[in-house]
Formats: sequence, structure tokens, C-alpha cells
Amino acid sequence: MTANALSRPAGVAVAYHSGFGHTATLANAVAAGAEATGAAVSMIAVTGMSDADWHVLDDADAIVFGSATYMGNVSAGFQAFAEKTGRRCMNGTWRDKVAAGFTNSGAKNGDKMHTLMSLAVFAAQHHMHWVNLGLGAGWNSSAGSEYDMNRLGFWLGAGAATDVDVEAEQVHRADLATCRHLGQRVAEVTRQLVAGRAVTAAA
Repeated sequence: MTANALSRPAGVAVAYHSGFGHTATLANAVAAGAEATGAAVSMIAVTGMSDADWHVLDDADAIVFGSATYMGNVSAGFQAFAEKTGRRCMNGTWRDKVAAGFTNSGAKNGDKMHTLMSLAVFAAQHHMHWVNLGLGAGWNSSAGSEYDMNRLGFWLGAGAATDVDVEAEQVHRADLATCRHLGQRVAEVTRQLVAGRAVTAAA
């Protein structure tokens, strides 16, 4: 195994559906966090995907899934994408890739946990390795602030809340920081896994 194989950048794809632009803004933050570690990052909007987009997901070391929370679950656009992966699920195309997830709703809670659970189950059906957020809860004491990372207190993935009547550029800065953290964490875990596999193969 060559040194290049051991040190190659992790390939991270961010696959998301965004109805009004808020989730897309969070997806960009996830991508920025991953890129900050040196990962090779691809952004895939899951509606209207091309064959090339599918190849990107198939070749990635990690996929971070993102969806707005609508009616307590993933959006119809994301679910349509998920249902198109059935053959890949049967064939194990994404088996042993790293996975993680993030979501956004208008309400502070908004049943986002159900969406994150749906994303985690989707990843499990593909036999992927789920990476949690890796942050303690912010904004949970009198000394806390709404500008703390993980201000809404999620652990399974990143949860954000954006007022439904604001522009995509007005996503809360703490939620952007939380999503950047998620992207960085996924890229670092993925790099470790890729390097470990290279060493194992060499041995």
C-alpha cells in the first residue's frame, strides 16, 4: 500500500433536499466543515439527479444526508430519492460507507428527532456506519446562549430551526456552526476509517 493511498483525502458527499433554501444553506455549512479538514466534498441535490450524481454517491467514502422536516418526517423529495436507492440497498453498493444526517424545521422542536431517526434507519438499511453529532447540548443553563452550538440539544445528528418566513441567508448562525462541526466530524472519522482500511489491506 502506497503512502498516497494512506493519506488520500476522504471523499464526502452531502446529499440533501431543500424546499425553501434553508436546508441547502445548512448543507453548504456541512460541506465547509468537511472541506476544512482537507476532504474532497461533493454537493448533491437529490431531486433531478443525473447518472453522474449517482456515481458520485457510489464512489464517496461518506454520505451526509439532509432533509427539511415536514409533518414530522423527511420531505417527500428526500423520500422519493431514498426509494430510488432500493437496488443499491439490495446490492450493498453503499455498504460500510460512513453516514450522518441533519435536518431543519420551522419550530424549535418540530419533531426533528423523527427525521433524524428516519435518516439513520435509511443508512442502516444500506449497512452504513452512522456518525453522531459528538456535541453536548448548548443553551441548557442560565449561562448558556442561543448562540451555543447544538443549541437545540440533538445527539443523533444536527438539528436546526429556522423561522419559516425568513430568507435562506438568515439561518441561525449557531445552527450553521453546528452543521460545520458535523461535516468536520464526519470527514475526520472517514479519514481514520479509510486509513485504517489501507493499513489492514497492506498487512
